[in-house]
Amino acid sequence: MIALIKGLQLLLSLSLLVVLHELGHYLAARYFKTRVEKFYLFMNPGFSLFKKQIGDTEWGIGWLPLGGYVKISGMIDESMDKEQMAKPAEPWEFRSKPAWQRLIIMLGGIIVNLIVGFLIYSMILLVWGKTILPNKYAVDIDPRLELLGFQSGDHIISFNGEELETFRDVRTAAFFEPVTEAIIKRNGVEKELSFKTELGQVLLDEGIRRPFSLQVPPVIKSVNSDSRAEKAGLVAGDLILGVNDNVVFSQQQTVNAFQGYPNSPIVVHIERDREKLSLPVMTDSLGHIGFTMKSQASFSEMFVQEKIEYGALDALVSGFFMAGTTLQEYALSLRFLASKSGASQVGSLITFGSIFDGSWDWLVFWRNTAFLSLILAFMNLLPIPALDGGHVVFLLYELVVGKPAPDKIMEIAQVIGITLLLGLMVFALGNDFWRLFTGGFG
Repeated sequence: MIALIKGLQLLLSLSLLVVLHELGHYLAARYFKTRVEKFYLFMNPGFSLFKKQIGDTEWGIGWLPLGGYVKISGMIDESMDKEQMAKPAEPWEFRSKPAWQRLIIMLGGIIVNLIVGFLIYSMILLVWGKTILPNKYAVDIDPRLELLGFQSGDHIISFNGEELETFRDVRTAAFFEPVTEAIIKRNGVEKELSFKTELGQVLLDEGIRRPFSLQVPPVIKSVNSDSRAEKAGLVAGDLILGVNDNVVFSQQQTVNAFQGYPNSPIVVHIERDREKLSLPVMTDSLGHIGFTMKSQASFSEMFVQEKIEYGALDALVSGFFMAGTTLQEYALSLRFLASKSGASQVGSLITFGSIFDGSWDWLVFWRNTAFLSLILAFMNLLPIPALDGGHVVFLLYELVVGKPAPDKIMEIAQVIGITLLLGLMVFALGNDFWRLFTGGFG
């Protein structure tokens, strides 16, 4: 059911964004009196689920839920309509328009996605405001970061000399800038750590998905029916004190302690109604016994968040800067793709679906939709033939040189671009299936 809800949210989000993206191309084309032959949500090889001719344009929904498209008359695109291109150019065709008009038509979808991302962020700030958790709490770390000098209980103050204002900054900053040093506070004393390899690259190389987490008490929320935990006598409300000889104070320490004993007999030390108990149990191959712990929200009195309210004008301005920051951070994070570990993180629709909430949360939905809108704009601007950015490159060439690139060159580039994109899709899907089978999605 959770997978279905996530899938439906992804489908709705991408459908909305694809329609708006293609609408950007359509409106720009129509403004310059260019004929648009087809406007489709999803692809329709062979047949369409729905289609209706309105004026010069066939509007439809395809059966293959992969993006969408507009077919503009007189343009070399993925349809590879060579028959039309062999005929003399008509005044309503794309190829008959001045290069600057064609450039605007090709940028129309990208511009719309940028505007949509910015407007959604503004709407989120206006309706829900912004909740932040100030960076004033000690954190737990993934044990693999101990080699870099971090310890659970550290308060991470800054990266590269820049103060980390929120807990989100602590968790994500390493992916958006090359962090080579950190200032931490340990037992009231500040200490400097330096790294030979930037921190973000270490996180990718080691597959560390949650490097830093709040020290939330390990209180059991629920015990799975007929699980090892239930048979051992664990119940909701138990506070876990330790696993074997490992004393734990937080959920992350507890997870790490259990994972250290796969397929092993262990003793779980708990506190229940002020009484301390020790319960023997056998773990499975992942070090699990079958229980969940209370969420951070259950300890709201421990972690005081700050709520920021926005008026219409403030939301508009802040939404613009939020979109800009998000786009900048995404672009900077792509530097990791040059490494083997970074390339292994490339994902398909399965990855994008995983970012949505398991229950239908409109705040999470709109936040992810805004993020995906900016990604769609960025990816389409890449100078890859078959993407908008590929067409933009040829149009810029034409503006500089004074004549268009030969049709044959554009046709070859289109084939190469489509091949590259299909190869990338297969690679990304392979990564996702690997993560599904190895538990990489958590």
